[in-house]
Amino acid sequence: MSEVDLSYLENPEVFAINVLKPTSSHKHYRHYEDLKNHQESFKQSLNGEWLFSYAPNPNMRNKTFYKAENVDYHDFKTIKVPGHIEMQGYGQMQYINTLYPWDGHEYLRPPYVSKTDNPVGSYICNFSIKPSLANKHIILRFEGVESAMNVYLNGHFVGYSEDSFTPSSFDITPYILSGTNKLAVEVFKHCSGSWLEDQDMWRFFGIFREVALYGLPDCYIEDVHVTTPLSDMYQKAKVNVALRMVGKDFHFKAKLMEDEDVVASYEGCDTTFSFDLDNPHLWSSEDPYLYQLVIEVYNQKECLEIVPVNVGIREFVMRDGIMQLNGKRIVFRGVNRHEFSCDNGRVISHEEMLYDIRFMKQHNINAVRTSHYPNVNEWYDLCDQYGIYLIDETNMESHGSWQKLGQLEPSWNIPGNLKEWQECVLARAKSMLERDKNHPSVLIYSCGNESYAGEDIVNMANYFRATDPTRLVHYEGCTWNRDYSESSKCAKEALYQL
Repeated sequence: MSEVDLSYLENPEVFAINVLKPTSSHKHYRHYEDLKNHQESFKQSLNGEWLFSYAPNPNMRNKTFYKAENVDYHDFKTIKVPGHIEMQGYGQMQYINTLYPWDGHEYLRPPYVSKTDNPVGSYICNFSIKPSLANKHIILRFEGVESAMNVYLNGHFVGYSEDSFTPSSFDITPYILSGTNKLAVEVFKHCSGSWLEDQDMWRFFGIFREVALYGLPDCYIEDVHVTTPLSDMYQKAKVNVALRMVGKDFHFKAKLMEDEDVVASYEGCDTTFSFDLDNPHLWSSEDPYLYQLVIEVYNQKECLEIVPVNVGIREFVMRDGIMQLNGKRIVFRGVNRHEFSCDNGRVISHEEMLYDIRFMKQHNINAVRTSHYPNVNEWYDLCDQYGIYLIDETNMESHGSWQKLGQLEPSWNIPGNLKEWQECVLARAKSMLERDKNHPSVLIYSCGNESYAGEDIVNMANYFRATDPTRLVHYEGCTWNRDYSESSKCAKEALYQL
């Protein structure tokens, strides 16, 4: 990757370089005491004050800041991570609805971005690996960066990623030093992916969600998938567990907990196993009961890691045009919710999320559409715990490409039927599904918001259905063109009548 070659910023077919495949959002613990205290043993947070330099466009950025040595830092100050660049004294705040941010300033068409008005944030974090992570396999994970980034470690190019609202993980093991390490991240406000991020909201950029290192053992759970099919009039449940492992010569001890009691257990080497339950305690908004699955990974006699997963047992289906949860008609009393703090924008705290949950519960609101992007991980945990139904929305809206000044005009709509946009659209769906698949609160996947219609979105909907048939798929944009109604089996009218 050349330091001056930025052509990939305008190529919709280049949206991820060296990014690891998406996984579930489970946590890893070394000991039960760590689990009890919510201290992730294998994790090292990089949140805090980073060095920072701002440039109004790529040509004016510091092009050598990522190098390991002999770098001029005279223009670098400090910035808080996570945080928005615009809310820390740089650039211009902008709120916009259906238009693109550059409309009225510069004539652009997809996938191109401005050469003169595309701010760049150059970040540097110097860190040393904490002792418990030394000599481990090291993964660097960004939970959310808007909207594109180059990542370098100790002068080496690590990778490139787009999609502002789902994680990007990189294997940095080959580049880690025993002493001080220099992590450099180059964040671009606009890229080809920005044409898919025209949501009605404040427009920011930067590293706005957590950044962390994970030093994992020789054998560990890379991905876990739990499903809970019900039978016999909801009197029996099967808890199916599927694991994707890294390493070899492992075996498991797993237990399903109901409060403090073990109700089922498994011991063996199979990466797929099941528990059978009689008279299961079902999850719903009114009674959001969670079992806890705890998996211990062993290499011979040593316990290498402990992975807990909250399990909500429930069935969500549509029968005869009626949505049903656990065999009963479900009524959504819902709201659209942006992640937003009056102090920190889309960098929201636990207390602010909990306030929203309590406010909704107090006002008899039981459902949220994560408009219009996947939310931060903790929001899903809270919705599982407190009983909020979720429509989990893919990070996609291209409103300005098909509706101009309120009129339907899709002559250059994206993604439409354009093959060059198909893979980046599917990648956004995959990242969201894989991260959120174990949350009982997620009842419906949304293909995004206000992106008109086309085969690319139909294919996204079909991906959701094929990969996770336990949930429904929603997309209201197909109401503008009924030739593509297959993209939603619960279209706009059906949802809004509930």
